[in-house]
Amino acid sequence: MEVRFREVDPFSCWLWVHFANPPGRGEREYLETLLDSWFFLGKLGGFNAENLQVHEEGVDLSWMGYDSEEATRAQPALMHAIAAPQYQGAWARCWIDLGTSDGLGLDVLINGLRQLDHEFFEIQEVVIGGMNDDWPVDDDDDRFLPLMDQLDRLAEQEEDQEESEDDPDPHGVGRPDDRDDDRYESSEGGPGNRPRNGSHRPRPGR
Repeated sequence: MEVRFREVDPFSCWLWVHFANPPGRGEREYLETLLDSWFFLGKLGGFNAENLQVHEEGVDLSWMGYDSEEATRAQPALMHAIAAPQYQGAWARCWIDLGTSDGLGLDVLINGLRQLDHEFFEIQEVVIGGMNDDWPVDDDDDRFLPLMDQLDRLAEQEEDQEESEDDPDPHGVGRPDDRDDDRYESSEGGPGNRPRNGSHRPRPGR
């Protein structure tokens, strides 16, 4: 399995996996299980290079003293988001917001992919970053938004629908006396200006 790096934006990074043959259901499930497990560890700050006390201790770990204060002083290293893998022919790709996690996380992912290649199915190449010219990204396609962004968008749509159901006469037709009501005052805010929940994340491919 070859590993190659292209231009890497940690907040909008594509992972590309080139199988020897178009992956079937089994191969896809193995890959997706690895990515899910890896992301949850990253989301919980597991890939923090500032706190590797056990690794740095060496081979003999008997009676090791773990410094909790040192662990507390380490800066958070958290992954932010991951999108569902996409498949085309013998390729799979997955968009990742690596957040503030350290490069250690990519080492762990590559090691896991190498073991899949060794024991289960052949992976010809893994590419970190960049884009494939023959597989462009549609920025307006929700499939390539991070999962949390998709959930935020659905929540906004449900909220708008509930507001519409609560007010059966949103335009004030037949209710001239109510036009001074606060609900009919103009505002610069609105569904298009309402902030999403959580921190802003750039869209993939930008």
